Amino acid sequence: MTPDEARQKLDDLRVLIDDVDQRIVALLNERTSVVENIGRVKREAQLPVYEPKREEMVYLNVTGCNRGPLTAEALRRIFERVIDEMRQIQRVRMESDGAK
Repeated sequence: MTPDEARQKLDDLRVLIDDVDQRIVALLNERTSVVENIGRVKREAQLPVYEPKREEMVYLNVTGCNRGPLTAEALRRIFERVIDEMRQIQRVRMESDGAK
C-alpha cells in the first residue's frame, strides 16, 4: 500500500469512526434521559442515588452480552465511568428538582 493509498484508507475509516462516535453520543444521551427519570423516582421515594447491587447488575449485563473485541475488564472500566457520570447527573437533578 502506498502512502497515498494509506491516507485515503485512513480518511475513509475516520469517517466511519465519526459516525460511530455520533451514534454513541446519541445513545449516551438516551441513557441520560432514562437516568433522569430514575432520579425523579428515587427522589420521590427518597431512595439513595448509589445502588451498588444495581451497578453490579449493569456490569454483568454489559459484559455478558459482549462478544469482543473489547475485553470484559475494558468494558467494565468504560461503564464504571459512564455510571459515575450518570450518578452525578442524578444527584444534580435530584438537588435541583428538590429545590423547586
